[in-house]
Amino acid sequence: MEALRVEGLSKNFGGIEALKGVTFTVESGKKFAIIGPNGAGKTTLLNVLNGQHRANSGHIYFNGRDITHLSVYKRAHLGIARAFQSSTLFPSMSVLNNLLLAIHGMRPSRLHFFRSFETYCEYGAEAEGHLKSVNLWEKKDHMVNDLSHGEQKRLEIAMSLALEPKLLLLDEPSAGLTTGESSGVAAILRGLGPGITILIVAHDMDLVFGIADHILVLHYGQVLCSGTPNDVQCDAKVREIYMGVEDSTDDAGAH
Repeated sequence: MEALRVEGLSKNFGGIEALKGVTFTVESGKKFAIIGPNGAGKTTLLNVLNGQHRANSGHIYFNGRDITHLSVYKRAHLGIARAFQSSTLFPSMSVLNNLLLAIHGMRPSRLHFFRSFETYCEYGAEAEGHLKSVNLWEKKDHMVNDLSHGEQKRLEIAMSLALEPKLLLLDEPSAGLTTGESSGVAAILRGLGPGITILIVAHDMDLVFGIADHILVLHYGQVLCSGTPNDVQCDAKVREIYMGVEDSTDDAGAH
């Protein structure tokens, strides 16, 4: 069953074509990776998928529904969550309160968030489960600014999962991490159940080939190759253009 279907998606910024007729499908419960050097249009594609940018042409279908013209807010309530490359954490708040804030924001009640005891009684068990899933329960009372970069990334994933997504969009979840921290993030993503479809943008090839069921390669806003990890590794064009090659062009040129 298809969770996401993208048909002929194009996005222009002035005279720059950031996306050119991008078409692909993501099967429900699968881990789908998008790779390509800086400037390929990866972040632009995520921005269009979550509604931050509007496509100039093409269609986006989520669980069979056309969401092309829906707002970020409406897409979120359908079950599309986005974890950004840059941190969206509150550094002077505790790990637990950051997570409770994420939960409370999606499921508001009559309780004011900062009546913390009542908020914890309402959402505490759920928060505990999410923090344990990313191995952060032992640090629930630590301030976020006391966490390592890798621990902050894991907290961001937990906060995204707290939104109960059906489709989770991840933008460079291992950016700036050590090899060990990246392996920890990969283990968490591998452990997510089939109820969550993951679409991940990454430069970290170890992460991508370690978790992805399907990989799409973008080349200057167009689909160069799409297939299983083995298909992509064996593709002559991919091997020639991308494997081990970093493009100096900044992604800002395709935002």
